[in-house]
Amino acid sequence: MTPHDIYDAAMRRLPLVAILRGLPNADALPVGAALTGAGFSIIEVPLNSPNPLASIQTLADAHPDALVGAGTVLDPAQVREVRAAGGRLIVSPNFDARVIEAAVALDMICLPGVMTPTEAFGALAAGAAGLKIFPAEMAPPPVVKALRAVLPKATHVLPVGGIAPESMAAYVKAGANGFGLGSALYKPGDSAAAVAAAAQRFAAAWSALTG
Repeated sequence: MTPHDIYDAAMRRLPLVAILRGLPNADALPVGAALTGAGFSIIEVPLNSPNPLASIQTLADAHPDALVGAGTVLDPAQVREVRAAGGRLIVSPNFDARVIEAAVALDMICLPGVMTPTEAFGALAAGAAGLKIFPAEMAPPPVVKALRAVLPKATHVLPVGGIAPESMAAYVKAGANGFGLGSALYKPGDSAAAVAAAAQRFAAAWSALTG
């Protein structure tokens, strides 16, 4: 499957991005198995984690049917490093057209961080597959609803930052298509069992809202 095939399937089935900030490479295999076992198929290792490229390669090798890649990607050189490690997903905290264009050129999925309509439309014009609304703490559901009203209907909108199972409903009602999940899903030191339990809670919450 191509990165776009995996991404499109995930957005239809369980559009939740697992953000594994701080993941030690030694934990990549059990944590990855816990996530995919709960139905997750989009996994992000931020580049400010310890040895992130090794973790990306470990996860990508173990889960070829998942979309694995990096978060906190800030320049085109990092995009190329992630691709060389086997990553096929680029997530950024900001909108930088150079990063998006570098990802598109390598047939990768890019989800840049945006907050304003100007950033959102610029990111889409550069080739973004979807939009990370970040930080969601600064973009409550009414803000997402306002953005959703002017964006193309096919645009995927994913709030990221402070998302918990109980906060998802208001965002979905406002037009969110999925979420990026951070510390409520995974924190460094969490056991695979704890990650599996958190992942199952999020998956159940999504299913209850959309199924």
